[in-house]
Amino acid sequence: MRVLTVNPGSSSVKLSVVEDGREVDRVTVGAASAAQARQPLAGLVVRRHPIDAAGVRFVHGGLSTDPVPLDHAETARLTALTPLAPLHQPLSLELAAVVAEIVPGPVYACFDTAFHARMPEAAAHYALPRSWVREHELRRYGFHGLSCASALRRTAELLDREPTGLRLVCCHIGAGVSVTAVRDGHGVDTSMGFTPLEGAVMATRSGSVDPGLLLYLLRSGVTDAAGLDDALDRGSGLAGMTGTGGDVRDVLTARDRGDPDARTAIEVYLHRLRREIGAMVASLDRLDALVFTGGVAEHQPALLAELCERLGVFGVRTDSGRLAAEGDREVGRAPGAVRVLVVSAREGLEIARQTTLAMAARAAGAGGPRDR
Repeated sequence: MRVLTVNPGSSSVKLSVVEDGREVDRVTVGAASAAQARQPLAGLVVRRHPIDAAGVRFVHGGLSTDPVPLDHAETARLTALTPLAPLHQPLSLELAAVVAEIVPGPVYACFDTAFHARMPEAAAHYALPRSWVREHELRRYGFHGLSCASALRRTAELLDREPTGLRLVCCHIGAGVSVTAVRDGHGVDTSMGFTPLEGAVMATRSGSVDPGLLLYLLRSGVTDAAGLDDALDRGSGLAGMTGTGGDVRDVLTARDRGDPDARTAIEVYLHRLRREIGAMVASLDRLDALVFTGGVAEHQPALLAELCERLGVFGVRTDSGRLAAEGDREVGRAPGAVRVLVVSAREGLEIARQTTLAMAARAAGAGGPRDR
C-alpha cells in the first residue's frame, strides 16, 4: 500500500510517500502555496508511481471522528469550516483539489480535530447559552491531533508500553502551539478550542485573550471584526509583541541582542506554555510522561530547557546533554521523576496510517478506523 501524504503547515507544505508504514520519499515546499506545491507534488507522484491513495491533513473536521474520502459534499462541508481555521483550511482545500487531479486513487481528508472528538463534556463544553451551543455546535474541538497521535505511538514504543495505557501531556510546539492531555489513546483535554486561536501564545496567533478586552477594542472603534480577525490570527503572538515575523529563532536572536520586547515576549511565551501544561496535568489521574514535539521543540533545546526549569513542581527534571542530542529521545535526568521525551513530528506517517485504515474499513463495509 503506497500512500501520498500532504501536510500543509503554517509556513510550508510537507509531501511524502509512505509504503507499508515506512516513509520512502519526502519533499518540503518552503512556501505554503498550492501553486508552488503542484510541481513538486507531481514529480513525487511520477517518481513513486503507482500511488494507491492520498491523505490530506485538514486542521478542522468539525465533529468527524474518522478520515473521509473527499467528494463534492465533503468538500463543501469543509469549506464551510474555513472561518474556524483561516490560516490552514483554504490551503488544504486547494491542495486536495490539486492532488485529485494528479492521483488516480481516492483522496482522503484526515482531521486534526478527530483525536479530541471523545473529550469529556467538562473539557469540551463552553459556558455559553445552551441555545447557541446546540444550534451552532459551539464546543472545544482541539487541534494538532495528528501530531498528538503520532507522538503517542512513538512514545509508547520508546517506553515499551501500550499507547492506550499511557497518561501523557503532549506539547506540540511549532508555529502553532498546543498542549494536550492524553488518556486511553485519545485527547481528554487540550489548550486549543473552537478555533486554533485559544490557549498558548504562538508565532503569529495570540492564544487566549480576555473576551472583555476584545469587546472593548470593538466598542472603542480601535478595530472592526475583520481587523480583529486578522490581528489575532496573523499579527499577534511573538510577531505582534516583537515586530518580527514571529519565527522563534528571530525573537531569540533579538533577545540575545538585548531587545526588551523580545525578552518580554519569550517570558510570556514560556509562562503561558507552563500554565497550559499545568492545566493538562490536572486533567489526568497520573502523569506517565511529558512529551514535546514540533519544530521548535525539536530544534531549540536551550529554549526547552528554559521551559522545563520551572516545571519541577510536576516532577520534571531535564538533562542538558540529552536535550542537545538529536533524534527521538528521553531528556529527563532524575530517577523516579516524570519521563520527559522529545520526539519528531511524524504527521505524514499518521496520515498514511489513518488513510490505510479508512480504506480497509470502507472495503469491509465498516465506518472507519477506530484503533487510534
